[in-house]
Amino acid sequence: MADPKEDPFLDDIDALEHQLEAEEAAEEHAAFDATALELDALRIERDELKDRLLRTLAESENVRKRAERDRREAEAYGGSKLLRDLLPVYDNLRRALDAAGQEQRSAAGGVIEGVELTLRELLNVFSKHGVTPIVPEVGDTFDPQQHQAMFEAPVPGTKSGEIIQIMAEGFMLHDRLLRPAQVGVSSTPG
Repeated sequence: MADPKEDPFLDDIDALEHQLEAEEAAEEHAAFDATALELDALRIERDELKDRLLRTLAESENVRKRAERDRREAEAYGGSKLLRDLLPVYDNLRRALDAAGQEQRSAAGGVIEGVELTLRELLNVFSKHGVTPIVPEVGDTFDPQQHQAMFEAPVPGTKSGEIIQIMAEGFMLHDRLLRPAQVGVSSTPG
C-alpha cells in the first residue's frame, strides 16, 4: 500500500477543494460587494428623497403662508376699487352742501337735510370698512405722503410748503392711501 501522503490523486482532490473554497469565497465576496454597493445606492436615494420631501414641505408651508397673507389683504383691501369709485359721490355731496347758502337752506331745508343725512351715512359706511378721511386745513404743512399739490402760488404771509386751499379731502383705507387730499400749496412769496 502506498503512503497516503504521497498519493497524487489526493493532491488533486486537495487542490480542487482549495480551488472550490477560493471560488466560493470569491462569490461571497462579490455578493457582499454587490450588497454593499446596493446599500450605498439605497442610502443615497433615501437622502435625496428626504431632501426633496423637506423642500416640498417648506414650499407648501410658504404657499400656505402666502395664501393666508393674500386672503387677509383681499379681505382688508379688496373693496378699494369700489371705494375709489364712491369717492366722487362723496365729493359731489360735499360740494352740494358747501354751495347751499343760507337762502337755499331755508327754502329747501328738507332737501339739504336729506343730502346731509346721505353724506353722514356714506361716511358711516366708509368707517365701517376702514376708510378714514384725510382732512387738511389751511395753514397745515404739505405732506407728500397724504397730499397731492394741485397748484403752487406765492401768497404773502405764508411760508413755502404751507397749504393755502383744500380742493378735495383725501382718504386712507386702513393703513394705505386710497386717495391723497388735493390741495393748493404756497410757494416762496415773491
